[in-house]
Amino acid sequence: MNRSSEWGWWGFGTLVVVFMTTPLILVVLFSFGESALTNFPMGGITGKWYDELFANREFWKAFRNSLTIAGVVVVVSTGIGTMAALTLARMRPTLSQPLLIALCLPVMMPPLVIAIALLVYYVRWVGVELSLFTVILGHLLVTQPFVILIVYARMATFNYELIDSARDLGANSWITFLTVTLPIIRSTVIGAALIALAVSLDEFLITFFTISGGNTLPTFVFGKIRTEMDPTINAIATILLVLTVSSTIIAMKVSRYRA
Repeated sequence: MNRSSEWGWWGFGTLVVVFMTTPLILVVLFSFGESALTNFPMGGITGKWYDELFANREFWKAFRNSLTIAGVVVVVSTGIGTMAALTLARMRPTLSQPLLIALCLPVMMPPLVIAIALLVYYVRWVGVELSLFTVILGHLLVTQPFVILIVYARMATFNYELIDSARDLGANSWITFLTVTLPIIRSTVIGAALIALAVSLDEFLITFFTISGGNTLPTFVFGKIRTEMDPTINAIATILLVLTVSSTIIAMKVSRYRA
């Protein structure tokens, strides 16, 4: 690659990064702006929008719902996803690959299609009342594939001779998993759990279609945008941004991700 082409690619990459990060930076910046209008000039730096947000009882209800849903989703998706990945890793590729593709279909489909399908399934077919439980089931559908893929990728380089040695020494399957397999893949499992946390916290469409009453943080923001436009929305977006980005960064660090 000649020098002009290299500079061209660097310039294009820089433009893409600026285009993607500028709105996020502005959201954080305006959340601390003195002006009630989301534009320049900001009129100084203040934390009053956060004070106003934290005084809103509806915000805390939405925040509690988000944490409840995300907490259950992380535990369940990590447990089931890890077991599924361990099972798939011991199968023949001719069998494991089709199963892996089938399990990962939810993340390949448009979220709107999944949300509508879940709503029809809950209401028309099963007759289940929409609640936080139905939201959790919907989130599991889209978070579990991430856990399976991450843990499955780690198991591709796993030394199975360690498991065979433990079994030869008399350890049963459960003891072998707790003392041999889990300590080795623990960082990967934690990383997968944090990715599931980030996905669950940000999920809007499935939540919007499958929740009956109450809000999560994304639906709370959507409701405020429809009725009013004040800087507390930027404060909520900043909180969500910090939660999701930090959990993703920690996940990459813990799982020892390398680009």
